[in-house]
Amino acid sequence: MTISIWRYSHLTLAISSSIFILLAALTGIVLAFEPISNQLKPYAVKHADALSLSKTVENLQAEYDEVIHVEKDKNNFVIASVITKDGKNETFYINPFTAKKIGDIIEKAPFFKFVTNLHRSLFLKSTGRVLVGFISFLLFLMAVTGVFLIIKRQGGVKRFFSKMIKENFNQYYHIIIGRYVLIPIVIVTLSGVYLSLEKFSLLPSEKKPHDINEELLVGTPKIKVQDFSLFKTLTLNDIQRVEFPFSDAIEDYFVLKLNDKEWLVNQYNGAIISEKKQNLVALVSSWSMLLHTGQGSIMWSVILLLTCIAILFFMFSGFAMTLNRRKNSIKIKNKFSKDAAEYIILVGSETGSTYGFAKALYKALIAEGKSVFVSELNAYSSYKKAEHLVVFTSTYGDGEPPTNAKNFEKLVGHVYQNKILKYSVVGFGSLAYKGFCKYAIVVDSLLQLHQKFIPNLSLHKINNQSFDAFKDWASSWSKNKGLNLKIEKPVNTPQPKNSKLFKVVSRSMVNSDNSFLLELELAQKLKFNSGDLFKVYPKNEQRERLYSIGKINENIVLSIKKHEFGVCSGYFSKLKKNDMVLADIKQNKDFNFPVNVKEVVMISNGTGIAPFLGMINNQDSNSVKSHLFWGGRTKDSYQIYSELIDKAFYSKKLSGLYISFSKEESQKRYVQNSIVEKSDLISRVLKSDGVIMICGSIAMQNDVLETLESISESKLNRPLNLNQIKTDCY
Repeated sequence: MTISIWRYSHLTLAISSSIFILLAALTGIVLAFEPISNQLKPYAVKHADALSLSKTVENLQAEYDEVIHVEKDKNNFVIASVITKDGKNETFYINPFTAKKIGDIIEKAPFFKFVTNLHRSLFLKSTGRVLVGFISFLLFLMAVTGVFLIIKRQGGVKRFFSKMIKENFNQYYHIIIGRYVLIPIVIVTLSGVYLSLEKFSLLPSEKKPHDINEELLVGTPKIKVQDFSLFKTLTLNDIQRVEFPFSDAIEDYFVLKLNDKEWLVNQYNGAIISEKKQNLVALVSSWSMLLHTGQGSIMWSVILLLTCIAILFFMFSGFAMTLNRRKNSIKIKNKFSKDAAEYIILVGSETGSTYGFAKALYKALIAEGKSVFVSELNAYSSYKKAEHLVVFTSTYGDGEPPTNAKNFEKLVGHVYQNKILKYSVVGFGSLAYKGFCKYAIVVDSLLQLHQKFIPNLSLHKINNQSFDAFKDWASSWSKNKGLNLKIEKPVNTPQPKNSKLFKVVSRSMVNSDNSFLLELELAQKLKFNSGDLFKVYPKNEQRERLYSIGKINENIVLSIKKHEFGVCSGYFSKLKKNDMVLADIKQNKDFNFPVNVKEVVMISNGTGIAPFLGMINNQDSNSVKSHLFWGGRTKDSYQIYSELIDKAFYSKKLSGLYISFSKEESQKRYVQNSIVEKSDLISRVLKSDGVIMICGSIAMQNDVLETLESISESKLNRPLNLNQIKTDCY
């Protein structure tokens, strides 16, 4: 079944039942507090469950004139109905060790009665009960469709709980929370449906009478109840209720209701004269009530409370995602029709985020006076004047097309193009997923085989919506077309209120590569790790600047390249010792040093070495064998890092160092050349489930990934496992 059907089913169920689910969740939150408040009352007696039934009966008979029944309520408090020595018939909570009264029976509070009626029937009596049962079933179906959506997104059942990329708050936590409350939601919904069916007698019932063994109805000799061997073996944990005989007549007997059966017991000798096992329907009914209400368990009541809160969040985040998806869909007012445009941009996007890149390219082309038309892949058609086709597409799950691209494969085979078009395909995805840009590969292959398309640039893959990677592609594509496009990044509103002060400890001289090291000390305690990001907002600008952090001796070390017109890099290059910097730290847990593997390979070029400088000098990394590959322009480029690298190497925290220089006359090679030379090392790390970390330029990352893929296929006879790759490139 296609992803669109699952999504539309999920959305349709949510919309059609939203008001009722909202009421059910809100009232469920309130009702979750009732069993919690009951359990907190001081009527529970420690170790009472281990007390024998014979001892309990002995205590009761010594304290009262007559005992009518003893039972445990839903909170596991012990209740006794007795005739007191004053001749009064009373029912109350007791301490079974002493048989003394410890409290009156808990009465349901009027407020909880009101909320319970609203929760069960919406004050519509039988009609309401039917409606609530039906809504419970719809919520169950929503959980099922949600599971299939997660499976599709993650690329299979085995990856259900695999790592997710946080693209936006609502989507991320909608799935994360959904994975963990799935079982409670299924339990709540199915138990709710079951209780509704039971209310209307729609379930099979078994009213089987007791078959009394007449031979065991003997009246002599009579022994004391506390001497019954049966009562001695039973504990309060075993029984739900004990009804005492009304008279001394042999036809009157004890009725013992256990957790799964009911016994009739001879009051004279304690023999079981009849046994009736609880049928499946009654057993399921009992469990459904407990699981749906949380009665008797504070922990389960808290889980139900959190589940109801989660349902409210699902409603908010689900509708927010739907609105956001609509908001991000095609909203570009094309100035040119499809048949009048020279440039055609087609978009495949599941969440709508890819449209932002299409809009950026559209605006840049329009600014250059070009005729452009933007649409979705599902709207692929013939184009009379088009010369160029650009496809931006994401991938859903393990290689499936986004919803608005599912018809493209069929259309591209049937639609006739009058002219030959030059095309470029850009794939958007995440290296955290097995099917990284897989659908973009499919689209590129389709166009390669088509007679009316010739490639303009090779397929370009973009990890985690990187605008810098997109800008690099746009620059290459622009030059190829003889254009000078100015791609503008959407403005993000910063939140400088969280900024903190950092004091400059030292700054190295700017080297021949215009690079330098900056060491900062925290003015206040703040947890961070190598690989996290140093976040700065330049003066009078709204867009943040991010720098990868190396943590050395609890200080922050940044490797920065000074750009001619760089606002931040220019500012940092002028800092002096004890100057203060206003900035913040952004966690980047996906790029912290792994500690649960045997070997790690770190690959970088230029200033991308910063986080690795911290990692190789970290005291906690001794147990992991690490190797560093670095590429720079000249030997002078390496000097500012040499002291920190030598320190790690001589203290045996760094097992291998492999350096490449691209501008040295005696050695002109890039970091990927060193990787090829050490292919045995790379294949060993991949084979032993080690991790490869990449930090630096996007161009370097792409070349390195191609090299790693080649090594994996040639040495291990398998594709590169992207789960073993961590990247932080720009």
